[in-house]
Formats: sequence, structure tokens, C-alpha cells
Amino acid sequence: MANAAPIFVFDVRYVIELILFVFALVVQGVALVHAVTQRSDAFPAIGTLPKGGWIAILAVTLLLTLLTRSTLSIFGLIGVAAALIYLLDVRVGLRDLGDNRGSW
Repeated sequence: MANAAPIFVFDVRYVIELILFVFALVVQGVALVHAVTQRSDAFPAIGTLPKGGWIAILAVTLLLTLLTRSTLSIFGLIGVAAALIYLLDVRVGLRDLGDNRGSW
């Protein structure tokens, strides 16, 4: 009975890390697909890195996250941070540029 608790703890930790890993892959994949499908002349118009730079950053970090198989590694954390910066800043700027309305 005393050995049941550590096994349960490792199972819970595995499930949490798996959920974080899948979340990281989804976020990084969505950011990469969005970057690939945008016009390349829109990136300098909003004052950010060029399209090729964002694609390189997002692709390399996605690959490193897949190779390390861990979101809690330094590469996984950098990858999630880069994808979130792209999605929360650059994607919004590209959307506002395309709408010709700006944000409210």
C-alpha cells in the first residue's frame, strides 16, 4: 500500500506533461501554418520580422520541441513563447492590416 502513492504521482505527472506537450504542438503548429499562409509584404507593413524570419523561428522551435519530446525543456518553453508572441501580436497586426478598420 505504501508503494501505490509514488506510482500514482508518476502517472499524474505523465498525463500533465502529455497534455502540455500536445498543447505546445498545437499552438506552435497553428502559428506556423498561419505564418505560411500570410502575404509576405504584410509583415514589414506592421513593423515586425519578415515572413521568412517568423517561419524559420516557428519551424525550428517546433522541430526542437518534437525532438526533445518535452514542453518543459528550454526549447519547448522558447517554442511556446515564440508561438504565443506570433499569435498574440503579429497575427493581430496582420488581421488589422487586412481589415482596414484597425482595432476598436
